[in-house]
This record gives sequence, structure tokens and C-alpha cells, in this order.
Amino acid sequence: MRWRSGRRSDNIEDRRGSSGDFEGGGGGGSILPLLLGMVGRRGGIWIVLIALAVFYFTGGDFGGLLGGKSGVQPGVTPGQQPSSGLVRQSAAEQELVDFVSVVLADTEDTWSTVFAQRGARYVKPKLVLFRGATRTACGVGQAATGPFYCPSDEKVYIDLDFYEELRSRFRAPGDFAQAYVIAHEVGHHVQNLLGISSKVREAQRGLSEARADQLSVRLELQADCFAGIWANHANKARHILESGDIEEALTAASAIGDDRLQKQSRGYVTPDSFTHGTSAQRVKWFKTGLKSGELGACDTFAAKAL
Repeated sequence: MRWRSGRRSDNIEDRRGSSGDFEGGGGGGSILPLLLGMVGRRGGIWIVLIALAVFYFTGGDFGGLLGGKSGVQPGVTPGQQPSSGLVRQSAAEQELVDFVSVVLADTEDTWSTVFAQRGARYVKPKLVLFRGATRTACGVGQAATGPFYCPSDEKVYIDLDFYEELRSRFRAPGDFAQAYVIAHEVGHHVQNLLGISSKVREAQRGLSEARADQLSVRLELQADCFAGIWANHANKARHILESGDIEEALTAASAIGDDRLQKQSRGYVTPDSFTHGTSAQRVKWFKTGLKSGELGACDTFAAKAL
């Protein structure tokens, strides 16, 4: 992918050196200590119950890249927390931050153009870099479940260690595979701005878990399609694609299909529990957006067959 000459985005929020974030990706990122601390205060149990109720009624899945349920846990909504200390990073990680900034800028240019063609203004999201776990307006975000989008604060969250996992665990290496990850999460931001996400959450109320998951699948596949739209427009504007790039993105999309993830984790597949779509479906919809470059081609909710 030709990215080094690209514009850098100013909408990066670096929390990797923040003492306000949770440390570690496992126990350190758990919300349990926070809730127990609240219980110890006068009336704290009511705060906990309210927080859990808010989380339940606003929905738990906020656009995470991987299959399964939410990438965030219910918790206290904090204020903005920019980095409060020096970020220790290798030269390779610094280059990755630079890369992420360029890809985000490309998505900004793409969606600003698309929205302008519709007579609307594109509101650019922030992209938050964190390590282990971090507070969000949707609760506590954890790196263990992969990158995710929070509609309440209009921010994309990513722990850069996920890219190593993408390469080693999912066997999806390459810079364009990494760019696809960002473009997918930005796709959820586009859905949020267009009012699609809120309509889906409203439609899910009162449905069985299986029926609600079916709508989640269509939402995720549309985000994949929107990632394809980005690739289409960015390549036309800056000729970013090199030989093998599309294959990298397709490999990444295929590697994180619900069927493949379930097969790897437990040895069998339960289609009724899919939340993000199969490998074949994710590949199909990314290619649909890539080929057309048009929002109208990404209406997964009207599609009879996914």
C-alpha cells in the first residue's frame, strides 16, 4: 500500500501513556474492581445498578471488528483523557502510528466527499490509541476483543498490539489488511451519522437474541462494504493500491468471519449465534463496496441473500 506520502490526520487521541487508563489486557482491564469500589461508598450499589441498566438498554455491541459480543463493559463515563505521560514505543510502533494517521486521513477525505455529494457534512471521528483497556463513553473498552467504535463519543478505539494478533493469530499480514481494520470501524461511524445504527438498535428491542443477532450481522457486513467504498475512493484519489493489497484485505475479512472464529475457538459452528457474518459474507460485501464505491450498493438490510 502506498501510504507514506499521504496526509496525516489531526484526529488521533493517544492514551498509551495515560495513567488514567486501565493497565493490562486481562484482569487489569476488568470493570469489577471499579464496581466494587463504588459499592463501598454510600449508595454505591444504586450507582452500579443504574450503570448496568444504562448499558443494558443502550445495547452492548458497539461495532467491534471481531465476532462475539461487545468490546466494552459497562462502567462510569469519564471525561476526556488525553495522554498524560511520555509514550514509550519502538521505531516500528511509531511508524505504525504514522500509518494509522494516514489511513484515518484517507477515510476523512473519502467520507467528506461522499457526504458532500449528498448535501451533508461529514463529522470526523477521533481515533483513540490505547493499551490494554480504556474508559469510553460506552463503558470500559478492552483490547482483548479487538478494535471497536463507540457511537456515544464518536470515537474509534484500537490497541496497536491487535495488528500483531492479526498477523500471527489470524494469519492476515500486510499494511492493507491493517488499513481495512480502521476502515471497517470508521464504517460504523458512518452508520452512526446516517442514523442506521440507532434504527437497528431500536429494531432489536423485544426480539429474541437470535433475531437481534441477524440484524447485527447485516450492520457489520454493511461496515465491511463501507470499508470497500473507502478503498475505492482512496485508490482513485491517490492510487494507494499495490499488487497484493486487495488480497490482504480479503484475507483479513475472511479470517475474522464468525464461522472461522467459532471453529477455531470451540471446534464447531452455531450459525444462530453469528453477530458479524461468515468469512464468505464479509469478503463479498467488502468487494461489493470496493467495486461500486457507492452507498446504495451497501444496503445489506434490503438484500435477500447475504
